[in-house]
Formats: sequence, C-alpha cells, structure tokens
Amino acid sequence: MADKVFLVIGAGAGIGGHAAARFARGGYHAVLARRSDQAGLEKLVRAIEEDGGKASGTLLDAAADGTIEELVERVERDIEPIAGALYNLGAQIGNRPLGDTPHRTFELGWRLGCFGLFRLAHALTPRMVERGSGAILVTSATAAVRGNAGQHSHAAAMGGRRMLCQTLNAEFGPQGIHVAHVVVDGSVDAPDTLGKLLGDRFEAYKAAKGEDGVIDPRALAETYWHLAHQPRNCWTHEIDVRPFTDVPWWNDNPPAAIDTRSR
Repeated sequence: MADKVFLVIGAGAGIGGHAAARFARGGYHAVLARRSDQAGLEKLVRAIEEDGGKASGTLLDAAADGTIEELVERVERDIEPIAGALYNLGAQIGNRPLGDTPHRTFELGWRLGCFGLFRLAHALTPRMVERGSGAILVTSATAAVRGNAGQHSHAAAMGGRRMLCQTLNAEFGPQGIHVAHVVVDGSVDAPDTLGKLLGDRFEAYKAAKGEDGVIDPRALAETYWHLAHQPRNCWTHEIDVRPFTDVPWWNDNPPAAIDTRSR
C-alpha cells in the first residue's frame, strides 16, 4: 500500500490523529490537515514517522474557498493517489439559544459541517471513480440524528452531513466508492477538543465516567480501518459507536424520576 494516501481533514490529537497513525501503520502515506497549531501537527507527523510510517502535515482553513480543492490537487500531484479520506472536522460553535446565534455563526457551522464535505467529495470522487475504488469516511455526531435546544447550527450541519453521505452513497457506491457515516454517540478522550472544553476538569470527568467510559480514539481508529477495507459485497454505510456504559441516543431520554443516563 506504499503507493496510497490516506487524507485526514481535521487531524487533531484525538480521532483524526489516531486514524492517521492507524492507516500509516497499515502502509498508507498519511496526510494530516488541521486548522492551527503547527507544533501539534508536527508532533503527530513525527510520532508516525518514529513508528516507521510515512506522513505529511499541512495547516488548512477548510472554511476558506479553494483550500480543500487545492489540497486534494497537491496531494495527488506531489505524493500519491488518495485511496481513502477521513472528513473529521467538527462544527460545534457552542450551545446557543436561537436569539444568540448570528447568521454568520450559523453559516460557519454549515461550512465546516456540511459544505466542506461536499467540496472534498466534489474534488476527490472524479479521481476515485476513474480508479474504480476509494473510501470516504465521515466522522459525525449525535446531533446528526437528534437536535437539542441550543444546537441549531450544529444539528443543522450534522444532519446535512448525514444526508449528504446518503446521497453520495447513492451516486458513487455503484461506482466502487465506499462512503461511511460514523455517528460518534459519546464523549471522546481527545485533549484538544473535549480536553480543551473541560480544561482542568478533564481528568476528573474521565474518572467519573469509569473504566472504558469514554471513547478511546485509538480504538475508534480500528473501526475506521475496518470500514475502509470491507469487501464490496458487505459495506457498512452508517455505524454508531459509544462506550458500553452509555445509553444510545434514541433511548437517552427516560422520565426524570428514573433517569439512568450516563452523560
């Protein structure tokens, strides 16, 4: 697989970084793209190389016009064909009531959550179709299937992401392109997302959740690897993951008197 690239858009220290490392261990050249923190990006690339893999890193403002398209063109031209891609950008702009959600803020969530995936697919699928194969993996969230108060932008973006995955499947599945939508229905042990949100409460939160009570991004990376290498006669197009102690999103609203939710 040395002549194949796995592209990660949204390569933080959690899901994206661990997925890149897993595919590098499997023989791919991992290309990691993230919005900021050059030092953190270089650390991820260096760790992959020290583990014997191949990796490259680039900073990317995915909300800006032309950036995703230029990245796909550059990787295909300067490295190797992109055999697999992970769209892992978050679109969480915070818990806001409708009146405190400006138009521009709502649109940013859509640009990151939905439009960016559209742009990646628009740039990448013609190349994959020409080669007759490829995998586009998409990290999603509970908000893709359930909208809660204060989540107007996030739920709209994630719901759109989910429906876009379905339309991409309908068009490109028969042409050999596997699109998989992964609903991450639980907290992830990611220092630069949940860790940054909780700050000095992060370790206490994980301890309160108990052993295996928070999603391990290294373990989740194995799910992405499996999805990308499923035989074509047994493709998974949507999957949801959560810790064993968590209640699934569709059953996570019991009466207050018997509230058993773990999050």
